[in-house]
Amino acid sequence: MTVTPAEAPGAYLDHAATTPMSSAALEAFVAEAGRTGNASSLHSAGRAARRTVEESRETVAAALGARPSEVIFTGGGTEADNLAVKGIFWGRRTQNPQRTRVLVSAVEHHAVLDPAFWLAGHAGAEITLLPVDGEGRVDLDALRAELAAHADEVALVSVMWANNEVGTVQPVRDVARIAHKHGVPVHTDAVQAVGQVEVDFAASGVDALTVTGHKLGGPVGVGALLARRDLPLEAVSHGGGQERGVRSGTLDVAAIRAFAVALREAVASREERAAVLSTLRDELVAGVRRVVPDAVLRGPDPAAGGPSDPPARLPANAHFTFPGAEGDSLLYLLDSAGVQASTGSACQAGVPQPSHVLLAMGVSETDARGALRFSLGATSTRDDVDRLLAALPVVADRARAAGLVAARPGGVA
Repeated sequence: MTVTPAEAPGAYLDHAATTPMSSAALEAFVAEAGRTGNASSLHSAGRAARRTVEESRETVAAALGARPSEVIFTGGGTEADNLAVKGIFWGRRTQNPQRTRVLVSAVEHHAVLDPAFWLAGHAGAEITLLPVDGEGRVDLDALRAELAAHADEVALVSVMWANNEVGTVQPVRDVARIAHKHGVPVHTDAVQAVGQVEVDFAASGVDALTVTGHKLGGPVGVGALLARRDLPLEAVSHGGGQERGVRSGTLDVAAIRAFAVALREAVASREERAAVLSTLRDELVAGVRRVVPDAVLRGPDPAAGGPSDPPARLPANAHFTFPGAEGDSLLYLLDSAGVQASTGSACQAGVPQPSHVLLAMGVSETDARGALRFSLGATSTRDDVDRLLAALPVVADRARAAGLVAARPGGVA
């Protein structure tokens, strides 16, 4: 049976949030979902399920430059980040109670920031936010200074491979090299990077790495933490002792197989797909600048650097702020025009908040509120970009007008 992924209506430009399952991954998922067997059971059905899990583990490891024994399957990126931040913190503190400091970049995803601050509130951790420059790149000198002053107290460093909002690729290898001089382990959230830029676990030097399925053509609800075998890592969930004893729970065999298929496919086609997406992204950036001249590109300029330089920005990411407009207004107006994008900011307790990423980059709160992220994927076409560019001028004008009304005393947007 051939399974075809359903296409989103209109122009879908929010692949960084989630991207459609690939045909191969969907077929693998459906085929495996029709079988019965718990991978922890000892009978023949259980052994068959275990074989599928272990073959998938080998596939994931091969695609990401890791050993199969370093792959811990999880329920997605958030769980993997929690396991890394909390698990390494507790593991290192068990070895040495003095290690209570956690260093994270100021632009991390909330799946890293929130566990870190939870540790501060509940487990005596002291959190240091590493500053970034105007393009969202972590300040390595600040990292060096923190480690020089407090290395004996640092439990871990966590710096994402690539930013989910503005697409900045971080100097992860440099971070690992600096931290390892002081004997400090490094975790990186590579959720956005895998399938877009080269990601090699062993070559990077990091000690733990997060990846998830639904960002690269696999299903929602499955991911992995790659963790070196000698890394102190305490369990966050307890039960049956699956996955090296640090992630208990019955394994979702169908999702794991589909995840492995999607990951292998995404990595194998990475160079070709990145070339296509970066060309389309450049057309989108140039078009937005043309139709809304005062829109400000945030993150590294795609045109900067030479052809042999490593990418400073994800090939599928374009992030703009629109002066005088609220991101939510832009989002809803574009959606009504058949274009789906993202503000890239959090909404807490029903009140829109400016992006912590943009604020850390030095963008003012006013400007940060007018943010939109456009992210491309395997199904993106030039027609999607054209539809955005046709709708955007009117949308930007209307959003600015709504902002002016709301800014007046007693005004209602």
